[in-house]
Amino acid sequence: DVHSTSILLKLAEEIGDSICVLKTHADIIDDFSDRTIKGLQEIAKRKNFLIFEDRKLGDIGNTVQSQYTRGPLRIATWAHLTNAHIFPGPAIIPALQSAASSTLISLNQSVSTEISTGTPRTSLDGLSTTDTDPEPDVDPFPSSSSSAAFQMRPSSSNTQDTLSPTTAEFDMSHRRSSVVTATTTISQTFEPCPPNPASLQRSLSSSSGDTPPDRATALKELGPPPHARGLLLLAQMSSENNMLNTEYTNACVSAARAHKDFVLGFIAQENLNADKKDEFLVFTPGVGFPPEGKDGAGAKIKGDGFGQQWRGPREVVRDEGADIVIVGRGIVNARDRASEAERYRREAWKG
Repeated sequence: DVHSTSILLKLAEEIGDSICVLKTHADIIDDFSDRTIKGLQEIAKRKNFLIFEDRKLGDIGNTVQSQYTRGPLRIATWAHLTNAHIFPGPAIIPALQSAASSTLISLNQSVSTEISTGTPRTSLDGLSTTDTDPEPDVDPFPSSSSSAAFQMRPSSSNTQDTLSPTTAEFDMSHRRSSVVTATTTISQTFEPCPPNPASLQRSLSSSSGDTPPDRATALKELGPPPHARGLLLLAQMSSENNMLNTEYTNACVSAARAHKDFVLGFIAQENLNADKKDEFLVFTPGVGFPPEGKDGAGAKIKGDGFGQQWRGPREVVRDEGADIVIVGRGIVNARDRASEAERYRREAWKG
């Protein structure tokens, strides 16, 4: 929840080592531009996190496709993840998936380059000749009995001992009348190359016992963020008295199961993997902390007066089965944002 590119990039730089996803609101960045996009992508690649644009798309398919790929934001060109409501109907999912696929193809093209060279010649009389033109019937190396092609003598117009030709002394009859220029033609063709799904499947080497793998090693094995796009469905919200009831949440789960190749999870307040085949990630917002030094595990954190309700990270992970905790103002407004982000990461893992 910041409003300038410089603050956003500074925040990403400060907390990037402690997060797996950076959630943005691009439409509230006053100076959003290519600088914003390139800066985010560079930091995300260097610090190994995904970019999640919290756009909350919710309209007919044709409209959301344009919102996702066009305009000043062009979300699909830079954000790995975005989210959507399904109150317009589940058709919103294939509409966004199609737009994401088209965008990735346009961004991921193989380039075939062909270079050809030639030496077109232009004669002194203005006619064009080529390398294959027959040579004039002249002796390129005239004998001493022939007139000198190019005789030099001291210039009479200059007191210095310089050399310059005169018209009478420059005999063109023994030289080919052409000026040679070299040209290079480069032609490029572009062939669409959709991302290889197999390249997105990465796993960490096994660790001994309950000891997690070394962090540096794990990040190296995971590699940089993938060149892929995914969707989160807004199944539940953290705001008080919101309208996303149980029926709506169940409809989100059903829609996600029908589009597992694009929907990777939910924005929700609890784990929604009811079926043994479900492997959806749960991103839980509304996570807050009391000040450092106070134990907030399981404690009820007060809201913000605008309907938002907060819970501690250990509570939502341990009790509700969240995979990823979403923290906004708790980190953004902290005095030491890097330390506070790491504090949230540690507490969430303890859950």
